[in-house]
Amino acid sequence: MTAYDDDKPKPRGDLTIQIVPLPQDTNANGDVFAGWLVKQMDIAAATVAGRISLGRNATVAMDGMEFLSPLRVGSQVGCYCELVDIGRSSMTIKVEVWTLDRTAKHPRKVTEGRFVYVAIDEHGRIREVPEQRS
Repeated sequence: MTAYDDDKPKPRGDLTIQIVPLPQDTNANGDVFAGWLVKQMDIAAATVAGRISLGRNATVAMDGMEFLSPLRVGSQVGCYCELVDIGRSSMTIKVEVWTLDRTAKHPRKVTEGRFVYVAIDEHGRIREVPEQRS
């Protein structure tokens, strides 16, 4: 990275899923539903939580999100995940959503949020997250 790159923000975390919203993912005004985007973010973060917990997990909380820019049909949407914290049975994962519009040269940030999961066993009871190795 050079000094010339300092004004070009980049996603934080690892690209976990990439998807393209289609016309059926929009409301009557033609805008992509916020709920559709939250679903994609939850899928991405749950994937990371599953890798960390080595099994089942459940979403228990989401921090508030602010939508910074609109999401357009046909744009390439990427969910980038970063592990923020691990508790005895919980995992907090930050998800940033970036999009690349069909006619754009540079991606732009759409939103971010924090998702909290707990590891659960085969009976749906909370269990400990396995010890993580560096």
